[in-house]
Amino acid sequence: MHLWLHGPENEFFVRRCSAAAVTVGERELTRSFILARDALVEDWPVTDVLALAEADLEPLLRLEPEVVLLGSGASLRFPSQHLRAAFLARGIGLEVMDNAAAARTFNVLASEGRKVVAAFILATP
Repeated sequence: MHLWLHGPENEFFVRRCSAAAVTVGERELTRSFILARDALVEDWPVTDVLALAEADLEPLLRLEPEVVLLGSGASLRFPSQHLRAAFLARGIGLEVMDNAAAARTFNVLASEGRKVVAAFILATP
């Protein structure tokens, strides 16, 4: 699936999303990563949404998001209730969706100037 956003202000937008990779700007990423309007955190060491721990959230939280889009991979899978409660306790919105939906939603919210962070889980081959 190709995604296009006309007139991006920076290089941090999703151009393409597949089951195995996500293209951010001109970079194709094949390992889990975190994306904000002004930052790209590569090699986020998460490969399974069910194994996601609170310590894994630190790189996300440092970006001070209002909302986090959690791309759970090629299909929709939810993290533990404990992890979802950790976002709620911090007053941060959490939306869980598959990677393609997270990519589309990120591009829209980022283009609106929202403090959005997307975390994409990509299974390593």
